[in-house]
Amino acid sequence: MRRFARAGYFALASSLLMGYAAAQPANAACTSSASAAGTQTWRCDNGITIVAESGARFELKDANRDGHIDSVELSSKALLVEVPRKPGGNPFKVLTPQAIAAVRGTRWAVDVAEAKTSVFVADGRVGVSRRARGRGVVLGPGQGVDVEATGPLTMKQWGQPRIDALMARLGQ
Repeated sequence: MRRFARAGYFALASSLLMGYAAAQPANAACTSSASAAGTQTWRCDNGITIVAESGARFELKDANRDGHIDSVELSSKALLVEVPRKPGGNPFKVLTPQAIAAVRGTRWAVDVAEAKTSVFVADGRVGVSRRARGRGVVLGPGQGVDVEATGPLTMKQWGQPRIDALMARLGQ
């Protein structure tokens, strides 16, 4: 038994050191591949694609236990998420220490750094609120928001240099 526990510990430690979530039984419907840029791309059978910045720490989640991921818990660095449009159903969510970003179909990036989460929308619309709830904002293409512990959520049109810097970190 101790041998299995030790093997599990080393598997967990190596997945954290490699910077991406290891596929778990709940995430069996996703496969990953590495790129030359150092990013990791997860492609899921429900059409969701997640590109993780090198060293990003996150966990794929299947809250309703239907065998398909429906959210990601992101604790550091950035992810680029693409979710196909689908009518009805629950929105796909990215949860960070500061924010919840939810959509039904779009392409957006979420970046966690220290005490701030930044969300940028490339295509579609994304609802963003604090983890502690409260009034949220809905972002459209080219818009972003920085979510900190206090202060209003202010939507801004992101400048091209900021967009380019984030997308470069994601190999885009």
